[in-house]
Amino acid sequence: MANRRCLQTVIHHYSTNPFLQPLKTLVPTLQQTLTNPLSPQTPTAYSHHVFSNLTPIFHPQHKPTCHFSSRRSDNEEEEENDDEEEEEEGSEEDDDDEGVSAASNSGVKREYTAEEKEEEASAIGYKVIGPLQRSERVFKPYEPVFAVVQIGSHQFKVSNGDSIFTERLKFCEVNEKLILNRVLMLGSQSQTIIGRPILPDAAVHAVVEEHALDAKVIIFKKKRRKNYRRTKGHRQELTKLRITDIQGIEKPEPVPTDKPEKTAVKKLEKTSGKKPEKVAVAA
Repeated sequence: MANRRCLQTVIHHYSTNPFLQPLKTLVPTLQQTLTNPLSPQTPTAYSHHVFSNLTPIFHPQHKPTCHFSSRRSDNEEEEENDDEEEEEEGSEEDDDDEGVSAASNSGVKREYTAEEKEEEASAIGYKVIGPLQRSERVFKPYEPVFAVVQIGSHQFKVSNGDSIFTERLKFCEVNEKLILNRVLMLGSQSQTIIGRPILPDAAVHAVVEEHALDAKVIIFKKKRRKNYRRTKGHRQELTKLRITDIQGIEKPEPVPTDKPEKTAVKKLEKTSGKKPEKVAVAA
């Protein structure tokens, strides 16, 4: 009886499973064996056939999936999932910050060729001539001429003798001469020349005076409900340029200032305006 019950449960379980097709051919034979247990021929005729084909039953290719239920509530699961997501986001952001800092610290300086240096400098808007010699007298007195120059993404209105601060210029050192090629406009007291967009024949000469750092800027980042706060400071690298000459426009000639000789005129007035001396007459 126990064997019969076990066989019935096995047949019922595997007949409902669609992945086990070979068992469907054995169902009628097993039912016949169960209905006629006393017939002498049935056990000998079907026993070998039944138990030889049970290998796919006990070793199926597709194992049935089991679904387990949890006793925790949905709200607790959602809270835990949110906490896990926040921790993952925080760890990812920390990893990104660490990766950026490591890349900046371990960054190897790239070696540029002369052609690459010229190309990058021309893309920014300048050209390096060479170091300034002590015998050269590049600084001139003020001239009434101005120019609008573009360096990188910034524009400056400059005149002779002015000093400007730009973003750090590569491939140039202190006391080196530069030519600023991107001149957008030139002007003087008598004329104004506007480029479309650049004046090809104009040039502005400058000298690198200093490489410095700008004032510190505090950068604070915060994400609410994330326990994320970051405070950093940044100082922009700058280059100080002194404008020495502007070329490409006619410069007005300096007007000579002839001062009248006021002192000689005053002396003549004083001498001519003297009162006559009184002469005493004896009686």
